[in-house]
Amino acid sequence: MPAQVVEVASIDEVPEGKVKVVWADGRQIALCNYGGTVYAIDDVCTHDRGPLDQGELIGKEIECPRHGARFDVTTGVATRLPAIRPVRTYPVHIAAGKISVEV
Repeated sequence: MPAQVVEVASIDEVPEGKVKVVWADGRQIALCNYGGTVYAIDDVCTHDRGPLDQGELIGKEIECPRHGARFDVTTGVATRLPAIRPVRTYPVHIAAGKISVEV
C-alpha cells in the first residue's frame, strides 16, 4: 500500500517545545516541535503502550509519564530504559502553514 500524505494541523497549533496529538489514517500520532522543526511519532510508548503526549518534551526527547522511558523524537530511538524498542516516526511536510504527515 503506497504512503499517503494527510493534513493534520496548522503550524501555529504546535509551538516550539510542545506536543500535539493528531489522527492520521487511523493512527494516533504525536507532533513534537523541537528547535522549530516538527517531528511526528507514534503516540505510544513501546514499553507499556502508554500515551507519550502526556509526557514532557525535554530537548529532543519525549518522556513517557508512566515509567520515565524516553525517545528521541528526531529518530524514534529509545534513549532511556525501561523502553528498548524505538517508536515509529513519520515524515512531516509543511506547506502554507499546514502540517501533513506521510503515513
